[in-house]
Amino acid sequence: MTDLERRIDQGTGRMPADIVLRGGHFLDLVTGELVASDIAICGDRIVGTCEAYEGREEIDVSGRIVVPGFIDTHLHIESSLVTPHEFDRCVLPHGVTTAICDPHEIANVLGEDGIRFFLDSADQTVMDIRVQLSSCVPATHLETSGADLPVEKLLPFRTHPKVIGLAEFMNFPGVIHKDPGCMAKLEAFQGGHIDGHAPLLSGRDLNGYLAAGIRTDHECTTAEEALEKIRKGMHILIREGSVSKDLLALMPLFTERLSPFIALCTDDRNPLDIAEQGHLDHMIRTAIAHGRAPLAVYRAASISAAKAFGLSDRGLVAPGWRADLVVIDTLEDCRAEMVFAAGRRVTDALFAARKPVAPVGLDSVRARPVRAAHFAVPATEHETPVIGVMPGKIITEHRRYRLPTSGNQTTVDLSRDIIRVAVIERHGKNGNHANGFVQGFGLRKGAIASTVGHDSHNICVVGVGEDDMALAANRLGDIRGGFVVVEDGKVTGEIALPVAGLMSLEPFEVVRDTLHHLRQAAFALGATLEEPFLQLAFLPLPVIPHLKISDRGMVDVDRFELVGRAPALGNGMESA
Repeated sequence: MTDLERRIDQGTGRMPADIVLRGGHFLDLVTGELVASDIAICGDRIVGTCEAYEGREEIDVSGRIVVPGFIDTHLHIESSLVTPHEFDRCVLPHGVTTAICDPHEIANVLGEDGIRFFLDSADQTVMDIRVQLSSCVPATHLETSGADLPVEKLLPFRTHPKVIGLAEFMNFPGVIHKDPGCMAKLEAFQGGHIDGHAPLLSGRDLNGYLAAGIRTDHECTTAEEALEKIRKGMHILIREGSVSKDLLALMPLFTERLSPFIALCTDDRNPLDIAEQGHLDHMIRTAIAHGRAPLAVYRAASISAAKAFGLSDRGLVAPGWRADLVVIDTLEDCRAEMVFAAGRRVTDALFAARKPVAPVGLDSVRARPVRAAHFAVPATEHETPVIGVMPGKIITEHRRYRLPTSGNQTTVDLSRDIIRVAVIERHGKNGNHANGFVQGFGLRKGAIASTVGHDSHNICVVGVGEDDMALAANRLGDIRGGFVVVEDGKVTGEIALPVAGLMSLEPFEVVRDTLHHLRQAAFALGATLEEPFLQLAFLPLPVIPHLKISDRGMVDVDRFELVGRAPALGNGMESA
C-alpha cells in the first residue's frame, strides 16, 4: 500500500490512524473558532479532523488547544551562536517547526562551504529548516569579507529541495540604480521568492525596488512604514530579536484584515533570551497581552507565513496538511506542552537519531596581533563623528562631538558615555584596522571584543583603554573566535565560537549558561545595554543607517561612503 493510499484509508476511517490526538480543541485559522475534535495523523500528514477516530497510538490532549506549528520567516541561525543541530534542539520545543534561514553570516566568512554546511545540516534536523541563498556576499564594497558569491556560485544550489529562493536583498541602492551584479542575481531568480531588506525605503524608490520582484521585508520599524509597504504588495515580517525589537511599534498591524499580509520573525535570538523569554511563542504571548486578536496573531505565526514563502503544505490544522502541530495550554499563554514535526512527536530520542554534520571554518580567525598603539586616533580641531547606539535598534545615529585630547591623540569622554570602537580585518586578506568612537554602551572601564560583526564578521572591539582593547582582540585569535570581556588587563569572560568564528561546538545549554556569565562580566564594566554583545555585532553593518564602522573606516550609510573620503561610485553597494 502506498503512502497516499494509507492516508486516504486512515482519513476515511477504514483503518486506524497512526496517531490520534483526542479530547482537545484545535484553533481554526479560517473562522477563529476553537473546534472540539479528534486529530488523526498518518505519517507526516493530518488526515482527519471534526470526526471521531481510532488510532494505533492515542494521545489524550483534553483541556488543551492544538495550533499549527510556528514559522520563523527570517533569521540567521549563526546569530543564535549554536550550530543548526543545536538550534533545532533549542527552538523546536517552543513550537517553531519551520525556520527560513539565510546563512548570510557563515557565507560571508566561508562562501559556498558555509552554504553547504547549512544545507547538509537542514537535511538532518527534525525542524524543517529552509534556506534562502545569500544575495549580498560581500554586502558592500566598504568592508572586507571572507568570501565572494557572484550569481554563478549561487545557481548550483538553486534546485536543492531545501532552498526557497534568494535571501534578503540588502543592496537596495544597487537595485534602484541597476548595478550589474545586482541585476544578474535578480534576473536569475525571477519567478522565485526574493526576500527584501529595505529599511526606511519609501515612495518611488520603494516602487522601483518592488518592481524587481521583491516581496517581503523584515526591516520596518514603524507602522506607517509597514502600511506603505503592505499597500504596495509586500508581506511584512514583524521582527523581535535579541537586539532588533520592532514588535511593539508594529502592534497596529495585528488585525484580522491585515493578518494575511504579516508574519513573524526573530532575526535573531540567542539561547539565553530563548531560555528566559521564549522564541516565536514569546512574540505571540506579547501581542495577545497587548490586546491583539488571537486569530490575527496565530495566523501571522503560521498560515500567513507559509503562504508568503510558497510553503503550501503547512499552516492549518486540516486534512492533507503537514502535521506540524503544537499542543498548548491556552491561546494567551502559548506554552508548548507537546510538539509534532512532520507527524513525529518531538522527544530527546528523535533528536538523538539525527546524523551529525562535521563543523567547518575552524581556522577562520586570521587577524594579525595588535598592540595598544594601534587604537590611537589623532587629535583634531574639528568635531569627531560618533556612532550613536539606540537600545533595541540596529539603526544608529550619526552624532558629532568635540572630544577631549591628550597630547596629540583624541581620547574617550566618559562623562558623555563616548568610548573607543575599532574593527580589525580577520580573514587574513589585508590587515586593515579602523578606529572610531561610539556612544551608548555605558562602559566605564575595560573592553569587549567579538568576531561576530555583521555582515563581514571582522573583529569588532569597544573599550575605554587601549591595552584592554588589544588584549581582548588578540584573545579572540587564541579561542578561534567568539566574545571576550577584559577588565584591568585580565580576561573576565569569554565564549569560544570556533565554527567560522560564529558558532559554538557546545550544547545550547552550555552556551546559554556561558552567555549569562559573559553578560555579568560586561555589566561589571558598566555596560547598560540589555544585549551588549549583539549590539556590538551590528556596529560594523554598513547597510543599516546612519553611521557605522568597517575595517576600512567610519561609514556614512546615508551617503554610502567612507567618512572623509570621496563619494562611492555607482550610488550603491557592490554586489558580489
